[in-house]
Amino acid sequence: MKISEMVMRGVVWLFIERPASWRTFGELAARLEHSQKKLAGKLANAADTPEAKDKLRHIIGIERWGQRRLRVALGEALPEDEHHPYKPSEDADWQALQQAFHETRQQTLDIARTLETEAVAPDQRIPHNQLGPITLRGWLRYLRTHANLEARSIR
Repeated sequence: MKISEMVMRGVVWLFIERPASWRTFGELAARLEHSQKKLAGKLANAADTPEAKDKLRHIIGIERWGQRRLRVALGEALPEDEHHPYKPSEDADWQALQQAFHETRQQTLDIARTLETEAVAPDQRIPHNQLGPITLRGWLRYLRTHANLEARSIR
């Protein structure tokens, strides 16, 4: 294993897997929901700029792509793709993007709750293109953390 792979695994463990490892799907869903409310307030007060739109399109694309990965645990085939096809249209206006984020996060919450209801093994691993295999709990934390970090640059 390359040193860069070892470092990446350590980072993933420290910032994604470890904090999620003792949470239930329900707890992770509650954190996603709380994050959604905070981000909705931030987005409502943010300036409608091309940069903000691009950033929100990216956030939505990653979350939709991550949902697709989570659905593998519910029986769907694992696609070999990137997040770009999951982004909303470049023509979408600011209000439409905010609505798309809300709907996308709601779908993530639905998936998290389904994982809990179906008693899916939370430590099942689904690959991330850059970060390697991540547990289902890790994926839910990753999606929340990614959106929160990326939204910092939206003003």
